[in-house]
Amino acid sequence: MTPLADVLMRRIAATGPITIADYMAECLLHPEYGYYSTRDPIGAAGDFTTAPEISQMFGELLGLALAQSWLDQGSPARFILAELGPGRGTLMNDILRATRSVPSFQAAAQIHLVEASPPLRERQRRLLSDYSPTWHESASTLPDAPLFLVANEFFDALPIRQFRRDPKGWCEHQIGVKDGTLIRGLSNPAPLANLSDRLADTAPGDIVENCPSATPIVCEIATRIARNGGSALIIDYGDWHSLGDTLQAVRNHQSEDPLANPGQADLTAHVDFEALAIAAKSNGVEVTPMVPQGVVLERLGITPRAKKLGKLLSNDALQSHVAAHRRLTHPNEMGTLFKVIALYNRGSPPPPGLAP
Repeated sequence: MTPLADVLMRRIAATGPITIADYMAECLLHPEYGYYSTRDPIGAAGDFTTAPEISQMFGELLGLALAQSWLDQGSPARFILAELGPGRGTLMNDILRATRSVPSFQAAAQIHLVEASPPLRERQRRLLSDYSPTWHESASTLPDAPLFLVANEFFDALPIRQFRRDPKGWCEHQIGVKDGTLIRGLSNPAPLANLSDRLADTAPGDIVENCPSATPIVCEIATRIARNGGSALIIDYGDWHSLGDTLQAVRNHQSEDPLANPGQADLTAHVDFEALAIAAKSNGVEVTPMVPQGVVLERLGITPRAKKLGKLLSNDALQSHVAAHRRLTHPNEMGTLFKVIALYNRGSPPPPGLAP
């Protein structure tokens, strides 16, 4: 039993079963035992690897896409270059390296990072020390200025709630305790107004997930872009419409039961891009169609970039480079599992690679 499992079982014994969202929040961000509060989880020595860690090409191309969006919007003389959940800082570092050649871009940029993990903040501080970034606990404290933002594998880690359709309404998945073990259970069925629109496309037994904290974040970003200009690239795994149980745990690069080791494994769920798009549009911005990551990277020129870099490599380094290109773009790897949408202010072109 992990220390956090004991904390959770005592909480449940005192106040009753908790939601999946409460469970995820405690597992990921408990101040003493939370997954992100206590470690750097990324890379071979951690539990998972993200696209920026696979190849520099990912960040370079996204950075140039943001820079082109900045140019398309009149090159504002002061703007916020922000990232949600920056991991080790690798993506932002690659963005900044790639955009050095864009005249005045970096002189106008102020770097802001939204990061809740103390260990990861320290990694970001060391890697990005030349750029003097500012850190935030929430997107709500970003400065009020044109905003050009990237969020890669951020929304998948936000706590979700799960509901199972029942002939009498919706039952919520909850976490309880039985015989000294954390178990899943269901609340009593009841009609839920916020899921009334899902009655048309679900049947009894179907599971629908929603992410209560995603909508306020997207609304915050969209409101700032609508007011001041800018764009946001959101890259994550998921689909256009939530259906099914997608909660998963990863530990040591292997899947495991999400209840097995609270606080010791990464917990994520698939992103409902439709919900993000609806929230963004309701706050005054345009939203591009959802496009597979591999398609976006190809549109941005990853293959010519890969060939150019490959000419400088040989032997194992070249093989690793070829494998990285495939992993980022191939339909059987990250190419179709991960999707991309962009938010941008009305009257401006969409960011490159995402035009309808």
